[in-house]
Amino acid sequence: MGKTYKIRFESNDLGQLVDGLRSRSEAWHGTVEFFETGTTSSDGFVIEECRDAEEARAIASHYDRIIASIVKQMNEQGVVS
Repeated sequence: MGKTYKIRFESNDLGQLVDGLRSRSEAWHGTVEFFETGTTSSDGFVIEECRDAEEARAIASHYDRIIASIVKQMNEQGVVS
């Protein structure tokens, strides 16, 4: 594991950050869906650039881990997510 940083945000800013990360995660999960089925469940969805479903799944999982870590820390501090 790499170096750990402590970064401070106001609660509204932190909520915006998590929302943005969730949006990116959804984009990568949609890309996985496209590679696996040839379609997406959303009109106007833009496929992310990658080699295949496995790469897209790995990137989506990375976003999911980041989100889970932030939400866990928010919950530990009493922030509503």
